[in-house]
Amino acid sequence: MGYHQSVLLSESIEGLEIDPDGIYVDATFGGGGHSKSILKKLKSGRLFGFDQDEDVLANLEFVENPLFTFVPVNFRYMQKYLRLNGVIYVDGVLADLGVSSHQIDTPVRGFSTRFDAELDMRMDQTTDLTAKKIINTYDATALQQIFGQYGEIRNAKTLAHAIVSARSHNPINTVFELKQSINHLVPKRYENKYLAQVFQALRIEVNQEMSALEALLQQSEDVIKVGGRLVVISYHSLEDRMVKNYTKTGKVKGAVEKDFFGNPLCPFKPVVKKPITASLLEQGSNSRSRSAKLRIAERI
Repeated sequence: MGYHQSVLLSESIEGLEIDPDGIYVDATFGGGGHSKSILKKLKSGRLFGFDQDEDVLANLEFVENPLFTFVPVNFRYMQKYLRLNGVIYVDGVLADLGVSSHQIDTPVRGFSTRFDAELDMRMDQTTDLTAKKIINTYDATALQQIFGQYGEIRNAKTLAHAIVSARSHNPINTVFELKQSINHLVPKRYENKYLAQVFQALRIEVNQEMSALEALLQQSEDVIKVGGRLVVISYHSLEDRMVKNYTKTGKVKGAVEKDFFGNPLCPFKPVVKKPITASLLEQGSNSRSRSAKLRIAERI
């Protein structure tokens, strides 16, 4: 399949309403699929691709184009690095928040429940915080909060205490050791879903994904010019809720702020009322598109 199969590719590119002379941001370069499609529509415009994962450097050869600039940092620093490149405003920002197929399918990265490997899960491999460090050093209260908030796991408290108990005998360093330590808590017939929630929670904490997304959304208000587009593809309810709230109210928690006269201060307006989902055809050819939700908003 290659590095990564882009999800909702045509729908997201259409959502940007690309001006051939405009400036755009692909906040999640990954395999370069979205970037390549954007570049095909540009004549004299510019595209900035952001990604913190050094593995994506191998994909840059596929987008050799004088209009393209790659920025090897997390998208939470979008505004800073745009300004360093002399750009104040852009015409659109696209973010595909999913974990890439490459990251999931590379055992040593520790993202998948299918392979035994050290519990890593870092998207930026230069940082210090890993899933192994979380599992072995966070106290029960912190673990419960992570699993409850980021994994939406019902028995988060029991799960946290089980991990603390297990690591008191031996450190939990690998995927299989973690699975073995919590095996008695995993609901029968729902093993895959439960483990996916556990790993999602750990991955979000390792990469500080919620704070990074909030930073991206807030910076989009400052960098996208009036009439420009914000296009975001999310894969779980936590992300989608933040994007939905922000594009409707200007706040990730959904509270509407009003001016002196009582008018709502919303920097964006949703272009589509409901999120766009993958077609049955795409879902059949790419199972990872089944949970994808695409939201499009216009800067006002």
